[in-house]
Amino acid sequence: MSFRTRLTGFFVLIVIVPMLAVGVLVFRLIGDSERGKADARASGLAGVAASVYQSASANGRIDAQTIARELPRATKPALRAAIAELAARSGLVRVTVSAGGTPLADVGQRTALAPGMATIQASDLTVTASELGASQYARDLQSPGVAVIVRQGSRLLANTAPAATLGPLPRRGDVTLAGTKYRAVSQTFPGFGGVPVTVTVLSNLSATSSSVQTSQLIAAVFIAAFLLLALAFSVLAARELEGQLGRFLEAARRLGGGDFSSPVPTEGHDQFAALGEEFNNMSSQLATRLDELSQERVRLREAIRRIGQTFASNLDRPALLELALKTAMDAVEAGCGRVSVRADPGKPLTEAVREGSLEGMESEIHEAERVALETGELGEGPAGENHALSAPLGPLERPGRTHGLITVVRRGRPFSDDDRDLLRSLAVEAALALENVDLHLQMSRQAVTDELTGLANHGRFQELLGAEAEQVRRYHHPVALIMLDIDDFKLVNDTYGHQQGDVVLKRVARVLADSSREVDYPARYGGEEMALILPHTDLEGAYAIAERIRTSVEALRIPRKDDEGVLRITASLGVVASTDGNKETLIADADSALYEAKHQGKNRTVKAPVRAANVAGAE
Repeated sequence: MSFRTRLTGFFVLIVIVPMLAVGVLVFRLIGDSERGKADARASGLAGVAASVYQSASANGRIDAQTIARELPRATKPALRAAIAELAARSGLVRVTVSAGGTPLADVGQRTALAPGMATIQASDLTVTASELGASQYARDLQSPGVAVIVRQGSRLLANTAPAATLGPLPRRGDVTLAGTKYRAVSQTFPGFGGVPVTVTVLSNLSATSSSVQTSQLIAAVFIAAFLLLALAFSVLAARELEGQLGRFLEAARRLGGGDFSSPVPTEGHDQFAALGEEFNNMSSQLATRLDELSQERVRLREAIRRIGQTFASNLDRPALLELALKTAMDAVEAGCGRVSVRADPGKPLTEAVREGSLEGMESEIHEAERVALETGELGEGPAGENHALSAPLGPLERPGRTHGLITVVRRGRPFSDDDRDLLRSLAVEAALALENVDLHLQMSRQAVTDELTGLANHGRFQELLGAEAEQVRRYHHPVALIMLDIDDFKLVNDTYGHQQGDVVLKRVARVLADSSREVDYPARYGGEEMALILPHTDLEGAYAIAERIRTSVEALRIPRKDDEGVLRITASLGVVASTDGNKETLIADADSALYEAKHQGKNRTVKAPVRAANVAGAE
């Protein structure tokens, strides 16, 4: 028996017999299509329900953060009134405020869904907000043949199904309500008060039954026609199939060996020719896809490396800027770029990071950055060979000066809307990172700085003096300490008020800071008493600096708060120097010298008595 004869026989067997079986299966599947379509509809709507809920929760979180920033410190009734005003102004359905788990205010509908939460760390307040009500949520999801049931615990929040007694609903399965069969899909989401919200989507099983008989008829005609065609063309196909199969087999062997360079030869315009062309297209696409996978593997490794850099950089401002620029360039496939930032809000923009050469692109970059600064939105340079796109690193709260600009440039190909959206999103993330860095630095400074005078506080003074004492014990170089006390400061407070006293403290602190060297540490010791740590300074050197401070304080003319003249003040100072590295002794000796200056009549500087282990600069 020839191959052609066997091929014809096999063709009949493998086509007719399976098609008969397929016909039986198709009719059965069509009979079950009502359930399948309803299930697909319910699953699709469940996905939409989840997306809508999560989006509303994200919006609620943003609203909660906004309210948290505007939240006043007030009593419970005033707080509830303020929350009600903020909720009404923002169009929120419900807002709650709690402290340490204790409710303080609850405004709005109890059927609110998709809560978003924000926490005020400083006051341990938690704000939860929602802009989505259960009834509105159910109506938005409802469509012909579809019903929605929303529950929170045992409480029914919304129901668009026919009136019926609602019992437990399955996670996924069939239910019957008021004589109508539905396919049910249930999902659970976070709700107010920690009680989860269950959303059940019901798809009517009879919604698609009208097309079942038509589908069965079409399937029967299709199968019968296919069988007739199979019988008619089986012999003809067998004649051509032998040669084509041989060529395909050879091409498949080459493809399996990794050779994508030799296409399958095609003749004519029949199905086998089309199959050969598709085979060749598949081979080409497979080769291209392998190259893309290789490139994606490289990008994945680079992304993982950058994630590591992100964790490593932490609060390193330059590292974060460099990482943001590289990520932006890769995201929009730019060839070069730069980041310009302000050292502080009052200073102009300066270039902080640059990647690639910007030569010959200055005009496009300057125009893009000018537009971004003026509008606060994305700026683009003039169209040409080079295309520049600049995004402002704006403040998180308006109004506020732009932190900086992130600008990328590429040749030939203009930026698309997707590129613009991506760069805008990256700029927002970079601005948030800069805000976090600046906030961390600000909090670090506040932790060690006296709020009134701007000098180091008492705790920082003890820390700095302890560290300097350790250096003295290790290397035996001298360290000096000046203790300053404003004379008759209590009289200033009693006569002119504490606000006038605060002005006096600030002016004396400025004298102390201005008289200090870069290596010195001025600090507020407590009350009207201040101190100055002088590393590598002997007693005579410290005495000279103390006298300069004393005379500068004596020369001060401080305007009175009542605009009736000026105040003149004096200060007494005690000076000590040591090489024994004993912090407590150093403070005690400086304090004793300060007490002696007070005892001798004030407005003078007194050196501490020389101990055996102390350095007394005049030997």
